[in-house]
Amino acid sequence: MVAKCCGFDFSGNESFKTTECTMPLSTQSQADDEKYVLVASLDNARNLSNILKAITFKDHAIFNATPNGLKVTVEDSKCLQANAFIQAEIFQEYTIKEDVVGFQVNLTVLLDCLSIFGGSTLPGVSTALRMCYRGYGYPLTLFLEEGGVVTVCKINTQEPEEPIDFEFCSSNVINKVILQSESLKEPFSELDMSSEVLQITMSPSQPYFRLSTFGNSGNAHYDFPKDSDMMELFRCTKTQTNRYKMSLMKPSTKALALSCKVSVRTDSRGFLSLQYLVRNDDGQICFVEYYCCPDEEVE
Repeated sequence: MVAKCCGFDFSGNESFKTTECTMPLSTQSQADDEKYVLVASLDNARNLSNILKAITFKDHAIFNATPNGLKVTVEDSKCLQANAFIQAEIFQEYTIKEDVVGFQVNLTVLLDCLSIFGGSTLPGVSTALRMCYRGYGYPLTLFLEEGGVVTVCKINTQEPEEPIDFEFCSSNVINKVILQSESLKEPFSELDMSSEVLQITMSPSQPYFRLSTFGNSGNAHYDFPKDSDMMELFRCTKTQTNRYKMSLMKPSTKALALSCKVSVRTDSRGFLSLQYLVRNDDGQICFVEYYCCPDEEVE
């Protein structure tokens, strides 16, 4: 799901406009559908906002839409990339009129709009969302309805930048483990953030899978036995020890907190892939993936 476009920044800023009306969202949706190249509707806007929060560590995000669904990408310093995958089946309605539709928006502004009604978590109370995009040069339009009141938000879009290709492919994967997320949540919450790096060791022999920090209070290690009940898959063919900047690893804890399973993979270069399986409020499955380049390899 990669969108390639050429052009210029046609917004100039990240401002947005909102208006309110009382016309039902279902009635509004019929009149203007023909002019949009992308329409995606959700009965519960939280199902989108939660997954986007898992990759929010920079202001801007690249949206690539295909018939399979949405891929939202956020990057930092060409060393870290996060992708959220929201399959077309997640939406109550998903219509796309081109093979690929791509644009860039301010993610912070988008999340503010999605929570414009306060993001209630009360049972039976949800905000319906209809997200529409008319095409190149047009804003992203959100119709949000709660309690019979519809708010319309228009967010300026920008020319999407080309995402970094980390060239991470399955054929080059050296080590892979799949764990239940619960087993990682406590260690990650206790990581010594004064440590500049997180060291990850993956090995066919002991310590098997180890997380290490080197902070002001000393060195700390968290070991995970390969036969642990929390370990769903252990496939390590070579001992690898790599260090990753803690500042780059910290954003991934947002996805970890939402997930129920996590796949940890390293390739022959020491590049790290963290894949998170996330269930939304309706029990549907979405995926979040982080790629991180190594800070250094440890012999």
